[in-house]
Amino acid sequence: MMHRRKVLKTGLGIAAMAGISQPVMSLAGRVLPKPITRKIYLFSKHLHWVGYDEMSSMVSDLGYDGIDLTVRPKGHVQPQHVVRDLPRAVEAADKQGLEVKMITTAITDASEQHTENILSTASNLGIKFYRLGWFKYDLSISISENIRQFSIAMAKIAELNARYNLIADYQNHAGTSAGSPVWDVHEILKLANSPYLGVQYDIRHAMVEGMNSWPLGLRLLAPHIHTLDIKDFEWTKQDGKWMVQNVPLGQGAVDFRVFFKLLNELAIAAPISIHFEYPLGGADHGNTQISIPGSQVLKAMADDLSYIKSVM
Repeated sequence: MMHRRKVLKTGLGIAAMAGISQPVMSLAGRVLPKPITRKIYLFSKHLHWVGYDEMSSMVSDLGYDGIDLTVRPKGHVQPQHVVRDLPRAVEAADKQGLEVKMITTAITDASEQHTENILSTASNLGIKFYRLGWFKYDLSISISENIRQFSIAMAKIAELNARYNLIADYQNHAGTSAGSPVWDVHEILKLANSPYLGVQYDIRHAMVEGMNSWPLGLRLLAPHIHTLDIKDFEWTKQDGKWMVQNVPLGQGAVDFRVFFKLLNELAIAAPISIHFEYPLGGADHGNTQISIPGSQVLKAMADDLSYIKSVM
């Protein structure tokens, strides 16, 4: 007769080889939740000052898992050159062992000139998610009518996504565009009703517009979140007016431990794209030339990665 411990061990081994996820048992016999792991990408906007090979080498040396490539006007890949340049960028990343599973675009219309070339090329390269551009509210019509029109545009984009097996994620962004209230994204997605659409959730922008209520918006959008943006901010007063100032991770208003605790509670295991929008000599704005040593930019990127790993 096989000892019970050996039976259990053998059974678990077979299950593991079959790709079956097993619950973790505590010493008291209670089932513990499976640990959530998230890949961490670097947003390539902040490395526009170097080419594909140098960027990939830098990102690999820093210890990131992948690159969130800008495929939009003034990005690392120009939309009109996507068929030629996106494979080059992905190849450079692949040589360094980096993933490129998400890209950032300016797409808001399925019929835009370069939309289909972007999607077909991304699909052929194994990219899964892309961030959309933003919809602007037309205040000459009602908010409800705006949302209806946005959902129609999204549904048309979803049809293309189904053809190319991609998911388009809409980013919530502070300001007055669609997505700033957060709940409107939920309404748009509900009306568009497609599994090929979702959300790139940005905690910084969510907190700027909902300092205390952001957890409610996160809970509302949770089923649709495929990717995450990470950055931090603080409120400052300039000339008597309150302003938002971007700061390194952990130095601002975002309580990342609370944020990740809620992500874990909601079982959101989406990959993370870290943004660096605090002053970095122009790298923060996506400039192709910077006014500070590149080593200073890279140190900031290393510090933010180290911080986020410490609170995940």
